[in-house]
Amino acid sequence: MVRKYFPSWVIAIAIALTIIVAHPVQGQLPLLPKINLETFKLDRNSGNINVSACVRLDGRCVFELSDRPSNLPKRIKYTEERLANVKKLYLQKNNSDLKVFNQADNNLQNIYITLEEKEFPILSLNSNDAIVHGVKLQLHAQQVVQKITQAFLKAKQEREKSFLLKQGKIAGSILLAMSLISGLLFHWLKNSRQAKANLDPKIEIAPLDNHLEQGKKFNIKEAQYRLLQLAQILVWLGGSLLILSLFPQTRLLQLWIITLLRIPLRLLLVVSACYILIRLSYAAIAKTNYIISNNTFANSYVFLPDTSHRLQVRVNTFSRLFKGVVTFLWVGVGIFVALSVLGLNVAPFLAGAGVLGLAFSFASQNLIKDTINGLLIVLEDQYAVGDVVTIGEVGGMVENLNLRITQLRDGEGRLITIPNSAITLVANHSNGWSRSDLRIPFAHQTSVDRAIALGEEVATLMYQDCNCREKIIESPQVLGVEDFGERGFVVRLWFKTEPLKQWEVSREFRRRVKNAFEESGIPLPLPQQQIWLSKNTQEYH
Repeated sequence: MVRKYFPSWVIAIAIALTIIVAHPVQGQLPLLPKINLETFKLDRNSGNINVSACVRLDGRCVFELSDRPSNLPKRIKYTEERLANVKKLYLQKNNSDLKVFNQADNNLQNIYITLEEKEFPILSLNSNDAIVHGVKLQLHAQQVVQKITQAFLKAKQEREKSFLLKQGKIAGSILLAMSLISGLLFHWLKNSRQAKANLDPKIEIAPLDNHLEQGKKFNIKEAQYRLLQLAQILVWLGGSLLILSLFPQTRLLQLWIITLLRIPLRLLLVVSACYILIRLSYAAIAKTNYIISNNTFANSYVFLPDTSHRLQVRVNTFSRLFKGVVTFLWVGVGIFVALSVLGLNVAPFLAGAGVLGLAFSFASQNLIKDTINGLLIVLEDQYAVGDVVTIGEVGGMVENLNLRITQLRDGEGRLITIPNSAITLVANHSNGWSRSDLRIPFAHQTSVDRAIALGEEVATLMYQDCNCREKIIESPQVLGVEDFGERGFVVRLWFKTEPLKQWEVSREFRRRVKNAFEESGIPLPLPQQQIWLSKNTQEYH
């Protein structure tokens, strides 16, 4: 049980570590504002909206300032520089006396720090800074004074050897845990990769039920493999950020890494989730098709054997079609989620997509016809993937079928692509059953009854042969003399065969007939010509 669900625990721990590390930096980084649709609008009044951001010391958020976006970065930069200068002097003196106080100046509250009998102005607070917190300006100034004082005391405490030694032990423990978890993940990744290689869906196996079950297992293993890869990334990223947050010297580096990776990491999570959902959808499709085409269900009294075979062919076609539709839907959802994660308002995009779709529909009527005709081809079972068909003047095996095109592979190996809207007449050579239509030529001097008897004998022996019996559905029919030609007469026979087995049966029958000719001494029909001599003109014709 533990081994089965351990990857889920690892992912949960890694995500929790990332959230814990990232939580203190919410609302920070005023120089990198959140991107949204309003960012690209030329609105003169947008600069009057106040925003808030943190003032940091040693990477920790001390207090927040509120101002217009155009002015806030300057205030934060000035305040952080003043605090950094005072901190440098404060840390150089072991027993320095530091005092933080506020002083009213009209509608402002000025914050000062005195150190070694020197006074340093830090910043000026206005009513906008206090309104955000819902308190009066004077009370807010006193709270800021307390926070700055605590921040300086914390900064000195974090640079003591005992504290650094303690944090170093914690960092070592985190690094050890990361290594152990990463080692386990690497071991599972290796096993998962090997399992994927053994379940490669490109390798066709029979029957179709086993192939569908193999496809379901492969997609589940693929989703598990990607989850393990994502967990590996989150473990190292979250653990590294957590270690960096333990020391004041590296905390600023942690903030910069979070700033740089904030958008890429979100996009990575969206892309990974989209890919995993696609693979799980593939597994669900394979499972559904497996239930439908299960031997017990398909071979019940409701379905005949030929209907069961046709059902499996249609299941294969529907599987390919649904995979394409599911992929398109999840990719579309992933794109809109990614835009939303980036801060863009997707509502105008959806409205614009609807308008563009309407305009595109008028300009792409052939594409709409292809889609409608492709849907009818699948629903009416005109043909499916694996069938041998003749469409117009071309023929071959259906290798790919979707709502847009049909692709055939002809006898010369050429891949022929046909738009579904161009398909009007289809000859399916493998739907339900096939027929081997044979014409056996005999020389004119051969007895007709003997020729027909020879054909019946060879056909009957072939039907009774166990190697050929499974390919032939019914006993062969000898229709009799079909035609007279220059070389002799033709006897016609029919074999009703399994789908796509008519060519094998025909080749085997011709081989046996040729051997029967030789054993019976019946000559092959050769070209013959008669010469007529005219008594009047003595000319040869």
